[in-house]
Amino acid sequence: MRKKLVVVLLLLAAAGLGAWYYFHSKAEQGGDLVLYGNVDIRQVSLAFTGSERIAEMRVEEGDAVKAGQVLASLDSRTLKLQIDQAKAQIAAQEANVLRLHNGSRPEDIDRAKAQVDGARAQVELAGIQLRRLQGIRANSPGGRAVSQQDLDNASAQLKVDQARLEDAQKALRLAKIGPRAEDIAQAEAQLQGARAQLALLQHNLDETQLRAPQDATVRSRLLEPGDMASPQRAVYALAITDPKWVRVYVNETQLGHIKPGMRASVSTDSHPQQPVQGRVGYISDVAEFTPKAVQTEELRTALVYEVRVIVEDKDNRLRLGMPATVRIAEGDQVRDGKAD
Repeated sequence: MRKKLVVVLLLLAAAGLGAWYYFHSKAEQGGDLVLYGNVDIRQVSLAFTGSERIAEMRVEEGDAVKAGQVLASLDSRTLKLQIDQAKAQIAAQEANVLRLHNGSRPEDIDRAKAQVDGARAQVELAGIQLRRLQGIRANSPGGRAVSQQDLDNASAQLKVDQARLEDAQKALRLAKIGPRAEDIAQAEAQLQGARAQLALLQHNLDETQLRAPQDATVRSRLLEPGDMASPQRAVYALAITDPKWVRVYVNETQLGHIKPGMRASVSTDSHPQQPVQGRVGYISDVAEFTPKAVQTEELRTALVYEVRVIVEDKDNRLRLGMPATVRIAEGDQVRDGKAD
């Protein structure tokens, strides 16, 4: 009887232990939603905006680069010569604008006055000559001492000298008034255009240096020094490591248990015991067929929804395309877009 009692007690203990293990493991496994996917990041292809020969390539594949760091540069000798030429043109136009703003010099006005005085004296002389000829003709018998042609010539000369006097007087008035406002505006506009041209050349010079748009890792070095660059030819391909996410797929029954902001744990075969923390981000509104690259326990022909789990990979352990396992706690609630 004692042996039977011991056997019964052992059987009951084993059954209890088995039941505890079953329900405990069931609770652990049932509490997490396990998904399978691949690490994904954004990539960018960098190319020069102009066409010129590459002078320098500064980074290699695998190098980490910072935002604004110069990665490559073009031959800029032609642009620098054009910039020097534009600066000389600006200096000349600035002098022209300054001359117009300052107006006539006192020496210019004095010269215009002297020309007026000379023209007035010439008019007086022509008038005296005409009157002298007229007097001689009037006092000579029959007016034959002076021909009509001489009188006509003297009269015409007087009119010419009077016109020259009028022209000199107008020139004096213009010298005193100074340049027209329209001429000053035109010169200033030309100066502004020359400065804009210089700014454009400076911008083109800056564009001869290829800079990283943000922190990233060089994936591919596609050209070398001496190659002819163009906007259609990429020089580098960069992998932007922040943000980084894992692309997974859920079926319709799982979709109701996932909401944006829920916490997630991401592990890989390389570091199964060191999961990376993340959160649910984008959830697709459109169903699609499961990609062949994704490993799931469901049929590959089942319709699923894409989900992106944004991760905080500070140690940069996750690589592009790496298979990853995502665990989402089913009881994790979301309030105001944040997981409890």
